[in-house]
Amino acid sequence: MANRDELSTTAKQKYIEAAARAKNPLETLPYSSFTTSAGEEFKLHFRSRSELDAKTQKWTFKLAEQNVSGYYKQLKMGWKPKVKQAELGKNWARFLVAQNKDKQPVAYTMFRFDMDAGDCVLYCYEIQISPEYRRKGLGKFMMDTLEACARHWQLEKVMLTVLNNNESSLTFFKALGYVKDETSPDVLEEADYEILSKSMLG
Repeated sequence: MANRDELSTTAKQKYIEAAARAKNPLETLPYSSFTTSAGEEFKLHFRSRSELDAKTQKWTFKLAEQNVSGYYKQLKMGWKPKVKQAELGKNWARFLVAQNKDKQPVAYTMFRFDMDAGDCVLYCYEIQISPEYRRKGLGKFMMDTLEACARHWQLEKVMLTVLNNNESSLTFFKALGYVKDETSPDVLEEADYEILSKSMLG
C-alpha cells in the first residue's frame, strides 16, 4: 500500500466502500476457529447487523451491560442503556461472534469501516468477552482478526475508544501495540476516554 500521505481522500474512500460492500469482509481470513493452549475450542462467525438474530442481538447488549456499565456509572457521562442499544443496532455494524463447544455465544466484537480524520480505518466499537472466558487468548485472536481484515482491505489503522477508568482494557490494548491516537482528547479537555490506534502500514 502506498504511503497514506500519497493517497487522495477519494482513493481512501474507495477502500472503505470496497470493504463495506463485501458480504463477509473476513471471508479470505483464517478466522473461523480458535483453540486455546489448554485445548478449548471456539467457533467464530461473521454477521452483519441484518444477519444477527434477535436473541444474539439482545445478548450483545446484556454482555456489554454486564462488562462495562459499572465503569460508565463511575464517570460523569453515566451509563445510558438506550444509547448502547442504539449503537449495537446500527445498520453499518459488523459483528464477529465466538461460540463455545455448546454453541453458546461467549464473546463478540462490533466494528465498522470508516473515514476518521482523513484516514481510512477499521473502527472497533466493542469487544466484549464473558468473564469466564477471559485470559484464554480469545480476545487477542479476535483483535488479530480485525487487524488482518484491515490490512486485507488496505486500511491505514485500527481504532478504538477506551474509558480512562477501565485499566484492564487499557492494559490489554497497549500490550497489543495500541497507542494514544492523535485524535484522542488532550489532558485539558478532561475527557472520560482515550482513543487508541494501531497502524496497519508497513
